[in-house]
Amino acid sequence: MKAQTAIRETSVEMFDRTIETMPRAQLAALQLDRLKKIVERAYRDVPHYRAKFDAAGVKPGDLKALPDLVRFPFTQKNDLRDNYPFGMFAVPRNQLPRIHASSGTTGKPTVVGYTRNDLDNWSDLMARSMVSAGAQPGDIVHNAYGYGLFTGGLGAHYGAERLGCTVVPMSGGGTERQVSLMSDFGAHMLCSTPSYALNIAEVAEQMGVDLRQAPVRLGLFGAEPWSDAMRHDLEARLGIKAIDIYGLSEIMGPGVACECHVAQNGLHGWEDHFLFETIDPETLQPLPLGSIGELLITTLTKEALPMIRYRTRDITSLSSEPCACGRSHVRIMRVTGRDDDMLIIRGVNVYPSQVEAVLVGFPGIAPHYQLVLTKDKALDAMTVEVEMAPGTPLDDTGRARKAAEVTHHIKSLIGVTCKVVVKSPGEVPRSQGKAVRVKDQRNAG
Repeated sequence: MKAQTAIRETSVEMFDRTIETMPRAQLAALQLDRLKKIVERAYRDVPHYRAKFDAAGVKPGDLKALPDLVRFPFTQKNDLRDNYPFGMFAVPRNQLPRIHASSGTTGKPTVVGYTRNDLDNWSDLMARSMVSAGAQPGDIVHNAYGYGLFTGGLGAHYGAERLGCTVVPMSGGGTERQVSLMSDFGAHMLCSTPSYALNIAEVAEQMGVDLRQAPVRLGLFGAEPWSDAMRHDLEARLGIKAIDIYGLSEIMGPGVACECHVAQNGLHGWEDHFLFETIDPETLQPLPLGSIGELLITTLTKEALPMIRYRTRDITSLSSEPCACGRSHVRIMRVTGRDDDMLIIRGVNVYPSQVEAVLVGFPGIAPHYQLVLTKDKALDAMTVEVEMAPGTPLDDTGRARKAAEVTHHIKSLIGVTCKVVVKSPGEVPRSQGKAVRVKDQRNAG
């Protein structure tokens, strides 16, 4: 039988600001102690890690200081798929009260498991994140993240309950009812993907409901990259502070890092539970703080599924600059995209979030879009489908003129030449969860 070592050390960490303001030397000592234990457990209890460490010529005993971690191999999503379903677990399956999984739309799903301590830590960290976002005990939290195998819904649900909030477990869909219950119940916080929040705002306007006059004051948005332009649009349309939250199921779920409502400038990474690095995604070499690269995360307290130097594929930078809120943890600056989502259009690297930043707030254009990829002989081509803003009908000539304006703007700011199609309001598909921003028709028959 594999030994299950209890790692969780406190039950109210989300309220203990001494952890969030801990001096760097003290925090580093805590990280090193936890890191040594998690690396030892991964090597002892997970055959995959034992084989990878042996192949790389490293042993847990080689980890004597935090910088020594760079000697250890990366973990990637394919490692979970290759060990599907339970081969990466460090505890027996019968000790797991819960399992989540990805959708598996591009292959086998990635399966993640949680011990009871893992679930308690997750609830604590989500509660801590909500406090950072500005939530308070007693708030009504309208949870429009999807429930089920996706970690977003249950992660936000148990975090809000741990904080002492009242949770409305709506999940996604039924947008008119979402609007009605937000208004009728007097929700204080909306939890959803940013694209679905935009859908809620649009439907509210169509229903004649002004959510800007409702009690809702905070939005906790994550699960997909989004731009500052999208933030400003959501804040204006909903009358809220829009807070970015970060996480991924392989690491825990939502709550790995969160912005504070004071500065809204970078996500405070909860370094007592996670160790963050950035690497150059091409050379795989470590990068210094402040450099833009791919984010790596090592879990420090995860029992069921320890992750050592997990390649998130998210492109960002890390900052240790002081924050106005007083928290001392490293901040993950806004994720601009994923290196595996990067498109190469006629030799130019493009992330969907870059296109979003150009489109949101563009005069006469609604903040809904989809990128359609096709082949133009040997080259990839991109068509950007956008919508006219409600109340600004255009004839064919006007649409062509608006499309030319958007094309020129994208070329000027991103450097890529693409085709733009201006559609009527409602013609671009709406999101009820994670937005599908890219429609790939390159291999269509």
